[in-house]
Amino acid sequence: MTEQYDIVIVANGEFPTHPRPLEVLHNASHIIACDGAIKHVPQAEIVIGDGDSVPAEYRSRLIRVEEQEDNDLTKATRYCLKTFASPPAFHSSRLKIAYIGATGKREDHTLGNISLLMRYYREFGVEGIMLTDHGMFTPAYGRQTFESFKGQQVSILNFGSSQLGCEGLRWQSYAYEQWWQGTLNEAVGKSFVLDANGYYMVFQTYQ
Repeated sequence: MTEQYDIVIVANGEFPTHPRPLEVLHNASHIIACDGAIKHVPQAEIVIGDGDSVPAEYRSRLIRVEEQEDNDLTKATRYCLKTFASPPAFHSSRLKIAYIGATGKREDHTLGNISLLMRYYREFGVEGIMLTDHGMFTPAYGRQTFESFKGQQVSILNFGSSQLGCEGLRWQSYAYEQWWQGTLNEAVGKSFVLDANGYYMVFQTYQ
């Protein structure tokens, strides 16, 4: 069963074709498009950006944000925090946002958007997940349990932890100094535990 997310923000990267992100999109309570991404999700209620890539028929839904310090993904996230802050009908005290279309195309945009997911978790208090055609990125802190399946490919990206242990993975984790060191691990059962004294990001492939 796909977890329910209150909001899906669709970026103007590579739009997914895998059933998992598409199901999350279908079940979303609110859909926000980043600029030209509205062409992939014409049902989106709001478009955030400078409007340069928004077709004329969607301009009535455009919220134009001119400042250039943040990208459209962050502008859309800030809009959601302002508009949907602590709504009682949502699923947790932290705003749950799923991001799709945030990877692919230009590699620098992909790396930037993945790192922004951690910023939103750490600085904005967003319980976010980023879904691609291959798997999902989840930011985390401290000791966390992750649902998995035997043989699932798991990568762990360290964001400042000096201790980072695991249970339920084929190879023992540690406080990786480089992102590549935490890639290509594997789940051995239905769940695994990561235990850190700081922040980290987990990538898990789909079943």
